[in-house]
Amino acid sequence: MFADRVLSGMRPTGRLHIGHYHGALRNWVRLQEQYQCLYFVADWHALTTHYEEPENIADTAWEMVIDWLAAGLDPDRSTIFIQSRVPQHAELTLLLGMMAPVGWLERVPTYKDQQQKLADRDLATYGFLGYPLMQGADILIYRANLVPVGEDQVSHLELVRELARRFNNLYGREPGFEDKAKAAVKKLGSKKAKRYEVLRTAFQERGDEAALAEAKALLEDTQNLALGDRERLFGYLEGSRRVILPEPQALLTATPKVPGLDGQKMSKSYGNAIFLREEPAEVTKKIRTMQTDPARVRRSDAGNPERCPVWALHQIYSDEATRDWVTKGCTSAGIGCLDCKQPVIDAVIREQGPMRERAQPYLDDPQMVRNIVADGCERARELAEETMQDVREAMGLRYD
Repeated sequence: MFADRVLSGMRPTGRLHIGHYHGALRNWVRLQEQYQCLYFVADWHALTTHYEEPENIADTAWEMVIDWLAAGLDPDRSTIFIQSRVPQHAELTLLLGMMAPVGWLERVPTYKDQQQKLADRDLATYGFLGYPLMQGADILIYRANLVPVGEDQVSHLELVRELARRFNNLYGREPGFEDKAKAAVKKLGSKKAKRYEVLRTAFQERGDEAALAEAKALLEDTQNLALGDRERLFGYLEGSRRVILPEPQALLTATPKVPGLDGQKMSKSYGNAIFLREEPAEVTKKIRTMQTDPARVRRSDAGNPERCPVWALHQIYSDEATRDWVTKGCTSAGIGCLDCKQPVIDAVIREQGPMRERAQPYLDDPQMVRNIVADGCERARELAEETMQDVREAMGLRYD
């Protein structure tokens, strides 16, 4: 419907670690080569769970952006911005809240789960209940049609799709819609217009999903349509309503589990992380002291890689030959744990070298980071305002 546009964000938690890189950042870098990408610092989201600790948000946000740039995000290819610098996010969150059933928010899987995990915090707040709504606004305000998620996040995106569907159903009624849609069909050119009508009829009369998919592809390939006409033609395919907020699709991504130094999930709060721009000596020290197979007490004891957190790092950093060497050496006690760890140490240091180099100019001149984010915020506000003009008009809030 719109040019393929990807959106994702992270809460500002300060320095990022290799779990963030392999879980999300490496994929972000790859996506910027294929799509129009927007990546944002989710500082308002940070307040939904840590509203009593706002003093470190700004500093950790800048630190996180440096890590993004160090990982390879290119501000010429990706729009990097801060959520709270684009006030339209808050406006759309408010307006979506007018029509979002409370029951939908309470059914979000992580709602009760996070309340249990963060039992030391008072999360009986409107902000915490409404964070999925704000998450939806973050995506819908840019009409992002692709959102990189892991399997465990698909249900969150389905809520966003339901919100978009409900909004379009309620507010997509446009006076003279059918006449405007028919006029837009003619703008496709005679050949495409004829094909569009055939496909539309096939879907509406026979429920032909393949015809619907082909019709959408036809519109996506048509570059000379005004945005309003494009929205009407997508809505006309399925009924008599204009599609104001397109339903985003999941861009499923593999998210390897990166263990911390103690075998738990890697987390800064657990004190078990290897940071993205760690000094080589510190990387070496941390990995050399990692926990290993608890059954392997002595050097002469045979081990089982499947019980060793270091093995999970080998899955990420080592080639097949190295993994075979580890398996044979560990199970036969032919190699020691320090021998096993050395290839991982070498690989992590090798991976992080370019990151430290890319980060250095921004550490030397922090204003460079601020300029990048300022430019990104400006671009994001322009895109967000385009959407909000349509949303306000649809909800009867245009007064000009």
